[in-house]
Amino acid sequence: MSEARLPWSLQENPRLSNWLDFSEPGVVRAFTAKVELGQGIVTAMTQIAAEELALPLSRIKVVSGDTRCCPNESYTAGSMSIEIGGTSLRMACAEARAAIVREAAKILAADAARITVTDGKILLDGADSGLDYWKVAPALDWSMPVTGAVPLSDARRATILGKSVARLDLPAKVSGGGFIQDLELPQMVYAQVMRPPSIGARLETLDESKISRLPGVVRVFRSGDFAAVLCEREYQAVKALEAMRSAAKWIEDESDWSIGRNWAEELPKLRSIDSQTESGTPAPPAADGIRVSARYSKPPIAHAAMGPSCALAQFDGDTLTVWTHSQGVHPLRTALAKALDLSPESIAVIHAQGAGCYGHNAADDAAFDAALLAMHASPRPVRVLWTREDELSWAPFGSPMVVKIDGAVTPDGKIANWSTEIWSAPHGRRPSHWAVNLLGAAHLETPIPFPELHEDLRVFAGGARNSEPSYEVAHRKIVLHSIPGLPFRTSALRTLGGYANVTASESFMDELADAANIDPFEFRLQNLPDSRARRVLETVAGVAGWSRGAEHGRGRACGIGFARYKNTAAYVAVIAEVEVGDEIRVRRVWSAVDAGLVINPDGVRNQIEGGIVQAISWTLKEQVEFDHARVTTNSWKKYPIIGFNEIPEIEVTLIESLDHPPLGVGEASLGPTGAAVANAVARALDLRIRDLPINRASIIAASTGQRIT
Repeated sequence: MSEARLPWSLQENPRLSNWLDFSEPGVVRAFTAKVELGQGIVTAMTQIAAEELALPLSRIKVVSGDTRCCPNESYTAGSMSIEIGGTSLRMACAEARAAIVREAAKILAADAARITVTDGKILLDGADSGLDYWKVAPALDWSMPVTGAVPLSDARRATILGKSVARLDLPAKVSGGGFIQDLELPQMVYAQVMRPPSIGARLETLDESKISRLPGVVRVFRSGDFAAVLCEREYQAVKALEAMRSAAKWIEDESDWSIGRNWAEELPKLRSIDSQTESGTPAPPAADGIRVSARYSKPPIAHAAMGPSCALAQFDGDTLTVWTHSQGVHPLRTALAKALDLSPESIAVIHAQGAGCYGHNAADDAAFDAALLAMHASPRPVRVLWTREDELSWAPFGSPMVVKIDGAVTPDGKIANWSTEIWSAPHGRRPSHWAVNLLGAAHLETPIPFPELHEDLRVFAGGARNSEPSYEVAHRKIVLHSIPGLPFRTSALRTLGGYANVTASESFMDELADAANIDPFEFRLQNLPDSRARRVLETVAGVAGWSRGAEHGRGRACGIGFARYKNTAAYVAVIAEVEVGDEIRVRRVWSAVDAGLVINPDGVRNQIEGGIVQAISWTLKEQVEFDHARVTTNSWKKYPIIGFNEIPEIEVTLIESLDHPPLGVGEASLGPTGAAVANAVARALDLRIRDLPINRASIIAASTGQRIT
């Protein structure tokens, strides 16, 4: 394999020492920047290393997300942990094993073909040679690059890959000590940060004397609009925060946003920076058959993580150490260095597991809070835990989106033209080497503001993810209207724009099928040239018992959705059975998945099932709402999510693809699920709902021809 074909992570971190360490006898440490976010990645990485090194799982220790020793793989994002990070580690392990065998052959003056390895022991002609990995490893040059030339193990003969190994992270979590919120350091102080009452508010005065004399208060800290209190105990910090809010006087922005009441109408009116792509030749209007046009919308969505963001930090005068559940420890270290005027080398960022993560939530912001306060509480460590109200109000949101699609279908059921216009705010405002992008830093006396940002189809366009249809289309055009100026912060939320784009495009496929009077399942098959895509559709239709020509408008129906995530990752097809009465209930969901080589089948099913549940919640319930200047959905009562009693029966079928490389699955089921639910509701009611969430209000609005206001 040439260097150009190496995974990105290996290209950026080419040395064996970036990935493996044999210095502890009997144990191999494997390094990765891909971190555990609830997706089982540490378990899967352990399986990968164990298989390629021919070692039991017990001998592998995966170290993830530690800037002191792990390679810089940017973020754990984009469903690339196994596809890119796991493949990189697998290649490194294969290369290390081959190098050790070659070195052992030299030591033993024997042909390398006579050498085998069992549990780390070097066998010569099947007999113990007295050597093992740990005795031979010091003789190697670990700075050697990974070439990718060493063949990987045969997946068909694997003993660990492809097996449902129990999650390694769960015992600590169920016993009460597996999360960053459980971490406690000696002499630690507890901090609470006071957020502004509304977006754009400025802190005019703060009577610090009212707070500093409260029980347990160690320090009151203020810099510009950033204010915090540090206490000996957590409860004392909570009470001190209440007092701080009473002692603060804010100047609030009097302007009315006049936004958020009707995204479908309002988003396209905002200033945008546009880019487009186009391929093929449009058919003449007289020859392209039946023309269809539709506009779909999605509101802003919150991360709504069960555990509010948390971080710990300690500054000893020379080194700043930060414990965080960030998705990107290396980019965060760079941003912290810029914000705090430190060298990156003086900062250690260590990942500690949080309570799930679906993208750019407030983990990085909490890390900045803790780091800043630790520098003023040195040498005592500082713990920051966000409030639920702040988590739902101040963490970045998934952007509202409007997707307009125009298309045409020929009389014989072929798609002739397809044109998509997308209106979206940015999906990529993470901390990085080029922008600090941290909430607390934007509130300092000398603020580091969020830069204006827009996305471009020719560079990076999270809002356009999965906007290219998977189907064979004679002519296609994509236009992205990137909106840089929403009043609130948007960034990466699971799938970026993929959920909205797939929900829209797969809803549009049903609308084209209806216009051509063709069954939606059959219509997809006859426009889908990819055999792997066809197989997942045929599989899910078979397990669900898809009924061609089922009646519409009977209150209960099935809908179908399909996508290959990012058009490069896993193939997923979903059929959802929906019942519409006084409320909308998803009764059953079937899914078929082709994820290439599967490392841990149970882990893949968990990811697909989790995506299905979250997509149902997004499709039927979730939306961030505002008054003239603030988020109003700042509690679970005001921001409802799907409950345990609403989760349908879910059946996931994994299609064996051992001859193909692993494909990302973490975000792959959300778009197809959103589309399947939307299409099922449309068939159940014989009425198309194009504005999310689909609820009583949107059904009434659609039935009366009115948009929701």
